[in-house]
Amino acid sequence: MTATVTVGNVTLGEGRPKIIVPIVGKTEAEILEAAVQARDLDCDLIEWRIDFFEKVEEPSQVAVLSHKVKEAIQKPLLVTFRTKKEGGELELSDQAYFDIYAELLKTGAVDLLDVELFMPEQPVQETIELAHQKGVKIVMCNHDFDATPSQEEIVRRLSLMEEKNADICKIAVMPNSNQDVLTLLQATAEMKSKATRPLITMSMGALGMVSRVSGEVFGSSATFGAAKKASAPGQVPVSVLRDMLENLKLNG
Repeated sequence: MTATVTVGNVTLGEGRPKIIVPIVGKTEAEILEAAVQARDLDCDLIEWRIDFFEKVEEPSQVAVLSHKVKEAIQKPLLVTFRTKKEGGELELSDQAYFDIYAELLKTGAVDLLDVELFMPEQPVQETIELAHQKGVKIVMCNHDFDATPSQEEIVRRLSLMEEKNADICKIAVMPNSNQDVLTLLQATAEMKSKATRPLITMSMGALGMVSRVSGEVFGSSATFGAAKKASAPGQVPVSVLRDMLENLKLNG
């Protein structure tokens, strides 16, 4: 039985996969406009991709704006700095990455925090410990924008996230064939059978889109839907995502 994670009134790991919508504005005005619009979308959580924010290298600015974003969305908030090497917008030193997260956890408003699996071990653990002290859940993630690792390797990475005490384990991979999509789905099903944390998995691009709507069958507890601007290839428009998930639901 996979553990569930509850944030606000949303529980990941049971029922339909939860819908997460990213907001990706550059200026404070753009971000808050997107936040207000996201509040009215049919989604469960909002992800703020802070690597798009023009003042992201000023941790206090990020922390202050997080309160405004949280107030605007009135839904659980996932904050993510996606590093350049994993498909993000900005090249940033590891120290700056962890400084931003530390300030956000100490003085910001955040419900879930995205931490990349292959960042340096010690600051990752310090960040996780601080997050848990503050009641913030950790979504640990890994992205491969070029290929799909073997089923064994996908399971290994997700298991490593569990070992590092992540609350939710996430992986996104790029398929180069339909077989690659099956590999991701098989790895998800295998991991689901033994996981102690909710999983979020996806095969990206048009080829992998089926993985974004079949989470209830294979074991992915959430999916990302595009509001206006997608933050990753293959995201389904949020306007149709809920219907797709409902149509593919299991009994109950």
